[in-house]
Order: sequence, then structure tokens, then C-alpha cells
Amino acid sequence: MSTAANDAQARGERFEHGMEVLDRIDGEVGRRVVESLADISPELGHQVVAWGFGEIYSRPQLAPRDRQLVTLGMLTALGGCEPQLEVHVNASLNVGLTVPIK
Repeated sequence: MSTAANDAQARGERFEHGMEVLDRIDGEVGRRVVESLADISPELGHQVVAWGFGEIYSRPQLAPRDRQLVTLGMLTALGGCEPQLEVHVNASLNVGLTVPIK
């Protein structure tokens, strides 16, 4: 198999792994975000999935719940990130954060 074919296969495998992680964390909402990038920048959508979820989110050093806590804190501190915050609040609930019951 040629180097180009190996690279294409590895790229596809990273994307598939990233989609599995994305589905676990964000569900349908995450897929919609990636699909929204198709007309603007398909490569950006690919990289968000393959690198962001396949490489970064799947690292075992930080649990998905804790990773979402950090992300929520960062987006809140930045301000003006309401669309991203909405996606990550949903993701946080998917990975085990709960809403306190009073």
C-alpha cells in the first residue's frame, strides 16, 4: 500500500473514531454542528471531529465530565459564546453532570 493510501486510511480512521466520541458526548447536536460546517469549510468540520474529538477528547488523562467542567468555565469567562455554551451544557449533561435539585 502506498504512503498516500496509508495516510488516507489513517485520516479516515481518525475521523471515524472522532465521530464515535462526538456521538457519545454531544449526540445529534454535535453532528448538526459538524454538518453546519460542510458548506463553509468541510476541512474544518473534519478537523473538529478527527482532531478535536478523536485525538483530544478521547485522551484518558481527564474524564469527559471534568473536561466539560473546564470547557463550561472557559466559555462562561470568555463571554459572547452563547451558541457554544448551549452545545457544551448539553454535552455536560450527556457525560454525567447533573442539575442540582432544590
